[in-house]
Parts: sequence; structure tokens; C-alpha cells
Amino acid sequence: QVQLVESGGGLVQAGGSLSLSCAASGRTFSSYAMGWFRQAPGKEREFVGCIRRGGNTFYADSVKGRFTISRDNAKNTVYLQMNSLKPEDTAVYYCAADISAIASSYDWEYDYWGQGTQVTVSS
Repeated sequence: QVQLVESGGGLVQAGGSLSLSCAASGRTFSSYAMGWFRQAPGKEREFVGCIRRGGNTFYADSVKGRFTISRDNAKNTVYLQMNSLKPEDTAVYYCAADISAIASSYDWEYDYWGQGTQVTVSS
């Protein structure tokens, strides 16, 4: 069982930055691929980006160049740095763990999910 806890959400003005963290339990964090997803009100959950256990990252086109995912295996933590935020980035952000380390953009590939953290970007 893996428990994931996100933190760092909040309210920010358009153009601003926020950094999210996701702390994972367990001793095999370094073997997981980790993903970030988001869900805006009335919309389906969508892929934001992911990071493989080796550190390679992949991003949705909508956030490419603005968001950066990183991981610190010593701290069992994955990060999402969000810059140049837009009102359309407003959503609940979730981190997820993929124990098979596929690093997919499909949410069904992920095995464990955090509770989510709200990010609100005002115009």
C-alpha cells in the first residue's frame, strides 16, 4: 500500500507561480513512475505530466514549458513547479503512483492516488 499526500495548493494571480509537493509512503518510491493529473469543475480528469524512475519527464502540451516535474527519491517526494499560471490551470491537482513504472498519460495506469490539492488562478 502506498499513501500519497499532496500539499502546496492555493490561490495565485495569473502569471504567478506555485509549487506542489507529493509525499509518498513506502520504501520503494524510487521504483515508481509518478504522475500529476488535474480536474477542473465539470471536466474530466486530465494528464498534466509524469516522471519516470530515472528522471525522464513528459508533459501535456497545455503545460509544456510552464510546468516542471522533479523527484527526490531520498525524501520520497515528487514536485510540480508551475510557472506562468493561467486561469485555465484552475483545478484540483492529484499526484499518482504507477508501480509498474510505465509513466503513462492514462489515469487507469496508475495504482495509487493522493487526495488532491486545490489550485486557483485568478485573472
